[in-house]
Amino acid sequence: MSILITAASSASAHKLKNKLNSPDVLLGDHADLPDFMVKSMGLLKLPSPASVSYQHEMLTLCLDKGVNTVYVLTGHELDLLRESELLFKEYNIDILDGQIEI
Repeated sequence: MSILITAASSASAHKLKNKLNSPDVLLGDHADLPDFMVKSMGLLKLPSPASVSYQHEMLTLCLDKGVNTVYVLTGHELDLLRESELLFKEYNIDILDGQIEI
């Protein structure tokens, strides 16, 4: 199982990744990322929180990538995912506030 950290374009995401010190950490962002970052660093393109189906798109991505923990670094994304936290729990996926964990 893997860990997903959102807001991959932020320094906080990389600090948290280093702190977790696990080979199974994925970084992703819904913001436009340069191709070289996606290809060379393996960053994931995440769904936009502006999408009406954001929570379901994130759940699908987590299931496809084998993610069991999501550290969310932006308040808006965290609010949206917390609304569906029970759904994520049904699939054994934890939604955590990444800002607190740093």
